[in-house]
Amino acid sequence: MKPLHCSLVALLLFAACKRETPHAEEGHAHEEGAAHEGEHHDDHGEPHVRIASEMLRDLRITTAPVGVRPGGESVTALGELTFSEDAYAEVAAPIAARVSAVFVTTGQEVKRGDRLADLQSPELGKARASLQAAQAQASAARQAAERKRALAEERIVARKDVQTAEAEAAAAEASVAAARAELMALGVSDEELRGGNVPPGFVLRAPLSGTVVERTARMGQMADPNQPLFCIGDVSSLWLVVHAFERDAVRIQRGTQARVTFAAFPGQEFMAKVGHVGQRVDPTSRTIPVRLELDNADGHLRPGMSATAYIPLGDPGAPITAVPAAALQRLEGGWVAFLPTEARGVFERREVGRGRTLGGDVEVLSGLKPGEQVVVEGAFLLKAEAEKLSGGGGDPHAH
Repeated sequence: MKPLHCSLVALLLFAACKRETPHAEEGHAHEEGAAHEGEHHDDHGEPHVRIASEMLRDLRITTAPVGVRPGGESVTALGELTFSEDAYAEVAAPIAARVSAVFVTTGQEVKRGDRLADLQSPELGKARASLQAAQAQASAARQAAERKRALAEERIVARKDVQTAEAEAAAAEASVAAARAELMALGVSDEELRGGNVPPGFVLRAPLSGTVVERTARMGQMADPNQPLFCIGDVSSLWLVVHAFERDAVRIQRGTQARVTFAAFPGQEFMAKVGHVGQRVDPTSRTIPVRLELDNADGHLRPGMSATAYIPLGDPGAPITAVPAAALQRLEGGWVAFLPTEARGVFERREVGRGRTLGGDVEVLSGLKPGEQVVVEGAFLLKAEAEKLSGGGGDPHAH
């Protein structure tokens, strides 16, 4: 019986080992799969970081191209977008009047001369009556002058009487012109005046083409001449006014191309031209205003947006390669950038030689070529993932 007992024990132990072997192999395979889901290398040996799809949904990742910019010195200045002085108008009632109709709304495009609102005022009635009285007086004065001239030819009246009548006729004509000008200032068109059809109210018209950016006019409202009813601006070209310290402003040249970034558009750059450098130093801040002109044909930019401008000083130097500062991350004693690949959630980790800080950008000495796309927002999280997967601690499965 003793040999039989030993044989049964050995058989049971063998079966138990056979059941445990697949689990151990499965666990080993799972660890290898997780490692491949994190960091791996391509055929050329470049390290990549792979982000799981469920984690990628929660990340906000933006990219920007590696750019080329002029070398030399530059200055960083803050400012705010505004309308061009020649492309902005505030439209108010010329006299106290009541709004009887409004024809435009905020955001609407208008052309020069378009009807904005109808207004009614007792002052218009007075001006219309003044025109009619002036026209009657002018007609009577012209007739009197003609009679005097006829009598003078027959030597019935003296020549000086003719001159007096002609002067009175000229004064009456001047009164008519003044009354017409007053009505035109109230919105009555020249056509209406020539036809003698002066309306009971007057019209506010757009003084320039642009967008209605603000409207305070309401039906039945009593308009105050000191308060604008409409603000109209042309947003296709905007001004960015920045303030540079006097030691830098004197080296800024008109016509220089400057780079501009906006907090509302991270990772994007806009080009602007220096249109004017102020002639007066602010005694408090010791700065000089600098006007930059930006094209905004696509309408993405809005007046009032805050911006940062990078303006070259003096003559430009040799061109340099640069990327936004957030695109470079310090990893394992060096600097790296992350480049998106064709595979979703896979980013190439590229070692980069870092140069000077250039405002919001940094100079790239090696590792990147102009035009390549690099991750800007989200680069820090990719760096943390790369550290975790390269043995910096943490569970390689935790995405």
